[in-house]
Amino acid sequence: MEQPKAQLLQPNTPEAIAGAKAMIRTATHGALACIEPGTGHPLASRVGVASFADGTPLIVISALAAHSAALRADPRCSLLIGEAGKGDPLASARISLVCRAEMLEPGSVAAMEARERYLAAHPKAQVYVDLPDFRFFRLAVERASLNGGFGRAFGFRGEELFG
Repeated sequence: MEQPKAQLLQPNTPEAIAGAKAMIRTATHGALACIEPGTGHPLASRVGVASFADGTPLIVISALAAHSAALRADPRCSLLIGEAGKGDPLASARISLVCRAEMLEPGSVAAMEARERYLAAHPKAQVYVDLPDFRFFRLAVERASLNGGFGRAFGFRGEELFG
């Protein structure tokens, strides 16, 4: 007999929320999945990640990248964060964030803050972040799924992590 999804998740605890927040804040890269315009197929790409002061993830993308066009056409996306350790990669902690990408207006206060925070996490990005085709995106998290390893799964609303 199949268990309802809610019974498979562990109750959210302050420790689980803190662990999820720490994983997001310390991430330097992730796998971004978005919807390919015209086909509706999933499109995944590795992206550099930084975060705003409240922990909200941010990315920078060239307009030449396929995922840039995808996010402009449909801002729904998902970001998978987590490092695979030794052994079975499914035993390593990871968090999947269901987001809406918000392109930041170049020169805006938010874009300037994103630039500063991204360069603090990725100093070598200095060579491309100011090129005219690059834009910063804020990833507004709607919900998240933390898998802390076998038998340790948690589900969060965005406001639990960033509210």
